[in-house]
Amino acid sequence: MIKNIAKLSAITLMATCAAYSTSAFSEGYSHTKKYQVTVTNITKGQSFTPILSATHGYKTRFFELGAPASNELIALAESGNVAPLLETLTANRSVKDTATTAGLLTPGSSVSFEIESMRLASLSLAAMLIPTNDTFFALDAVSLPRFGSRTYFAKAYDAGSETNDEYCANIPGPACGGVGLSEDDSGEGYVYISQGIHGEADLTASEYDFRGVVAKITISRMH
Repeated sequence: MIKNIAKLSAITLMATCAAYSTSAFSEGYSHTKKYQVTVTNITKGQSFTPILSATHGYKTRFFELGAPASNELIALAESGNVAPLLETLTANRSVKDTATTAGLLTPGSSVSFEIESMRLASLSLAAMLIPTNDTFFALDAVSLPRFGSRTYFAKAYDAGSETNDEYCANIPGPACGGVGLSEDDSGEGYVYISQGIHGEADLTASEYDFRGVVAKITISRMH
C-alpha cells in the first residue's frame, strides 16, 4: 500500500513538473509579446514619410549596406511609398507583424504605434526623409527588450538609386512637390551612409542639411 502511494505521488509530481515545463516553454517560445514603438524626428529641417515597421526572424533584412537596394526599398526611399515593401513583408513567413504610421513626422515631433512579436524576433523600420532624392532612415534587425524599454538612434542612408541633384523637380513632398520615382536614373548603385544636403540646387543646406543620427526610437515592452 505504501509503495503504491509512493508511486502515485511520484507520478503526480512528474505530471505537475511536465505541465509546468510545457507552460514555461509556451510562455518563453511561442507566446506573443506586444511592444510600443515611439519614433522622434531629431533633424532640424527634414520630415519623415509614413514609417513602416516589422518584427521578423534573423534572416529578414530591409537592406544591406554596399549592396543594391531592392525595388521595394527604392519605392520607399524615392517616393515614401511603403506599399511594395509592406506587401513583400506580409508574404514573408518569418515576419510576425507589421505596422505603419500615417502622415508626415515633422522635426521635433514623435509618433507611437504598437506591434507584436515572438521570442527571439528582431525589429526593423524605415521611412523616407523629405526633401531628399532617395534618403531614408532605418533600424535594421535590432533586438527587442525582454523587459522595460530600449532606445536606439537611427542613421540616414542613401538608397543609391537616384542622383542627389537636389532639384525640386525630382523630390516629392510639400517642400518641393516634384516627382518621386526617377526610373531613368540609376544613381550610385548601392546603399551607403547619407552625406546630407549640400545646397547645390534648390535645397538650402542651412535649412535642410543633416548629419549623423536623424531619429530616436524607443521600444517598450507592454506585455
